[in-house]
Amino acid sequence: MIRKASINGSPFVGVYAACNNSIAILPSGFNEDGIFRDTLKVEVFKTTLGGSPLVGSLMVMNSNGAVVTNFADDEDVDFLISRMNVLFVEDKINAVGNDILANDKAALVHVDFDRSTVKLIEDALDVEVVKGTIGGIKTVGSAAVVTNKGMIVHPNVEDSEIEFLRELFGVPVYITTANYGSIYLGASLIANDFGAVVGERTSNVEVDRIENALDIIE
Repeated sequence: MIRKASINGSPFVGVYAACNNSIAILPSGFNEDGIFRDTLKVEVFKTTLGGSPLVGSLMVMNSNGAVVTNFADDEDVDFLISRMNVLFVEDKINAVGNDILANDKAALVHVDFDRSTVKLIEDALDVEVVKGTIGGIKTVGSAAVVTNKGMIVHPNVEDSEIEFLRELFGVPVYITTANYGSIYLGASLIANDFGAVVGERTSNVEVDRIENALDIIE
C-alpha cells in the first residue's frame, strides 16, 4: 500500500519520520498517525530527538538496530532500547538519518564518517557498511530509499552506480523522483517491506514508479 501525507505541513515526510518493518517513529504532537500505522503495518511511537521533531533526519533503523544522533538521549528512544541495538553516534556527522541508508543486508554511509564510527554502525545495524555517494550526493539517506524488496534512486545516478547499489543491497534498483520532481527521495518518503508513505506533492506517475520499484502493490 502507498499513501500520500504531510507532517507539520511539510510534504518531506522522510525528514520527520523513520521506520523499519515493525515500528514507525513520528514527531511528538503529530496526530494523524493512523495513515502510517495502517500503510506500513507497524506500531507507531512519537518522540523528539534532543528536542527536535526532525526524527527522520536524525535517526535510521533496520530490523536489527537504530542509529541515533548524539544530541538525543536514552529517554528520547526508551521504547527502542529493549527491542534492538541502539547507537548514539559521536561524530561530526550527526544528522544520521540523512547520512546513512540501510536495509537488512547492508548500509551506505556518508564518506566523511570516521572509521571507528563506521565500525560502530556496522555492529549496531549488523550489516556490511560501505562509504559512498549517490549521484554525487554525500547525504545518502536523503538521496535514496531502500527496503528489503527494492530501492529507488534519483535520475542523476549512473548505470555503473546502480549496479553497485544493486549488488550492495541485494535488491533491484529503479529511478524516480518524488514530491513532483524532487531528487531527495529519502527526504520525501518513508517505506518498509509492506508499504510507503510519500509526500503529498508526489504525482500519480511518481506514485506508480515507487510502488512498482519497492514491490508494494497489493
